[in-house]
Amino acid sequence: MQLLKILCENDIPEIYKNTPVGELIRYQNLKKEFESYQNAQILVGMCMDNRKQLRLPENFAYIIRTGGANLRYSEFKISYAIAIGGVKHIALIAHDRCGMVNLVSRKQQFIDGLCKNAGWDRERAEEHFMNYAPIFEIDNEIEFTFEESKRLEKKYPLIKVTPLYYSLDDNMLSFII
Repeated sequence: MQLLKILCENDIPEIYKNTPVGELIRYQNLKKEFESYQNAQILVGMCMDNRKQLRLPENFAYIIRTGGANLRYSEFKISYAIAIGGVKHIALIAHDRCGMVNLVSRKQQFIDGLCKNAGWDRERAEEHFMNYAPIFEIDNEIEFTFEESKRLEKKYPLIKVTPLYYSLDDNMLSFII
């Protein structure tokens, strides 16, 4: 897998030029002037990380934010966006320096933080971490997002799912290919 960074209109692959994914890239990377939308054009699944923010017009996208852009437990929300919202495209966005990668290395910080910030006792905090960290930890954000996009395309065969990568350093999106 590699990243295809989009710096100008000609960098957008032809298959995405006239799609909501192409528009997403234009808004984020190329600073396209916002158009007006009455209905969502796309569902964006992205990490809950506060360090990233997409530049999108109102009503353009449904957005689901979850740790590591892991949508395994958001399928009803995805189904809603497709069934009721009528979206035909999903952009699944990973990013660099994701906190869900190597989550086990943050075990002590996680436990200490729940004790200090939430008033939990240490045993409860550790049990919570041990029960949920294996579910949400990802090994590699690029590989996970690529595989998750394939899983979602199998589940929703008429929907185009595109894996993208967000760079925290320059706020740019790249295609994962």
